Amino acid sequence: MKHSLTPEIAQRFAEIALGHVQQEYPHKLDHVMDGPEDVLSPRELHPIFYGSFDWHSCVHGYWLLLRLRRLFPDTPAAERIDALVDEMLTEEKVAGELAYLDRAYSGGFERPYGWAWALALHREAPVLEPLARAFADRFASYLPRLTYPIRVGTHFNTAFALILALSWAEENDTALADLIRSRAIHYYGKDRDCQAWEPGGDEFLSSAMVEALCMRRVLGGAAFAPWVERFLPRLREGEPASLFRPAHVSDRSDGKIAHLEGFNLSRAWCWRGIADTPGLGAIAEIAADAHLDASLPHVSGDYMGEHWLATFALLALQDDFG
Repeated sequence: MKHSLTPEIAQRFAEIALGHVQQEYPHKLDHVMDGPEDVLSPRELHPIFYGSFDWHSCVHGYWLLLRLRRLFPDTPAAERIDALVDEMLTEEKVAGELAYLDRAYSGGFERPYGWAWALALHREAPVLEPLARAFADRFASYLPRLTYPIRVGTHFNTAFALILALSWAEENDTALADLIRSRAIHYYGKDRDCQAWEPGGDEFLSSAMVEALCMRRVLGGAAFAPWVERFLPRLREGEPASLFRPAHVSDRSDGKIAHLEGFNLSRAWCWRGIADTPGLGAIAEIAADAHLDASLPHVSGDYMGEHWLATFALLALQDDFG
């Protein structure tokens, strides 16, 4: 694979995230107002995650910073990241974020994308333990009630959330890990002959490939190989062709169309994550490189992409696919 995560790229990504995790406006709230007293600013509602245009992007912006700080402790950005953590990731502010979950009509707040990213961030920031436990409890309640998986390539996608949540649960909650595995097999275990009619016009996830990566994580290598052979039986012949073709992004200033940059980056992440499957190594690396070539140059430049795309570039470039 020709693309790799270097200290120079890590520094660039860190500078991007440092530039927006405390930028309060513009902001798109996921917030239900139950009365005039609920008309509050992002910073009043969310003492930590008020930046980056929306709550979930701010959460994974912090994840990016802390992951890069751990992987590259000697970059020039490291001291600024440390100062940010000391200022923002405090027990008092975590309690403020936790309190938001007790507000009226908050049951569906950031479900499941933001929940999953909060768990991922806890793996880098132990102070978030109370918030992570609250979202783990929500997963434990929600998954048995979710009869059908949500397959759209946006924030509601079930498979993407299960990937991140499983990595957390394997370290912190064996019962939740078991539940995630059983629900993933229930949702996807019998899937066959995927046509991969994607992407949709505003998707940032490949429904087919993120499902494949989820099952790779759930089943392990030996059981995954026969599953993917049934799910994508012509993959070694380059079919469905849509899975090998990066999305075209016609307008990077349009927040929804700009999602397609993330589509390319997250699909590269998925290709790399299944590359150890027998017979798929070279195919997967070529496909991952093609998708990175298409969108890696565009992680910054317009705020509609800049507030989140570096996170997905990091997913695609790192070696931890969970």
